[in-house]
Amino acid sequence: MNNTFKEYSKEGPTFSFSKYTNVSTTLSVSATAASGKMVNKWVEPGKFFREKMMKEGTVMPMPDIRDKMPERSFLPRSILSKLPFSVSKMDELKRVFRASDNGSMERMMRESLEECERAPSRGETKRCVGSLEDMIDFATSVLGRNVAVRSTENVKGSKKSVMVGPVTGINGGKVTQSVSCHQSLFPYLLYYCHAVPKVRLYQADLLDPKTKTKINHGIAICHLDTSDWSPTHGAFLSLGSAPGRIEVCHWIFQNDMAWTIAD
Repeated sequence: MNNTFKEYSKEGPTFSFSKYTNVSTTLSVSATAASGKMVNKWVEPGKFFREKMMKEGTVMPMPDIRDKMPERSFLPRSILSKLPFSVSKMDELKRVFRASDNGSMERMMRESLEECERAPSRGETKRCVGSLEDMIDFATSVLGRNVAVRSTENVKGSKKSVMVGPVTGINGGKVTQSVSCHQSLFPYLLYYCHAVPKVRLYQADLLDPKTKTKINHGIAICHLDTSDWSPTHGAFLSLGSAPGRIEVCHWIFQNDMAWTIAD
């Protein structure tokens, strides 16, 4: 059990949970499409880009891909299965994690649970997982037993320009399906995993534009069907288009994961 969360008990959190907005929820396509809440006036350069940028020699800005969540651990499934996990069980959850009424921790748990309980969007399969066993089971239920999981190798290049080195298409660069897992803010490590069809994935060496030395190995996913996305999605605000008119790509951020059928 991760005892560091005793700091967020009745005395109130030592830091504001509101600061830990999940950098990946903006990449949760279905969530944005369903809620339409994300109306950003400014989107960090490089957060979204077009598929044509995945070409050797391209220089592009890299967003801040660092994980800004507090450090937490998965729970063993044997423990997780005994814990409540629904908005309707909020009072019990507050007792388990010693969360004060209407405090930051209660709001954080409620928001994550509501997102987990939201009905899937058209074509989406989704599940929130709090154990490694549950994540593997979900990924293999969608993709089959022969799977591989990838993430961007490190955070070097964040908030700087990078040069794209040699590029390889995952699954031969064909249109495929991936299970993407993004962290949610919860007392233990919780991932929002969802499978969205019609994507292409790439892996590429990332180079320092001046020295041409390798600094990172990035994993990028390109969503080919954006017709169900919200018109106010940050991708359209930054790239200047609308749902269904363009494909949208983004890097897999630190500690987020992209599961695919193994090559």
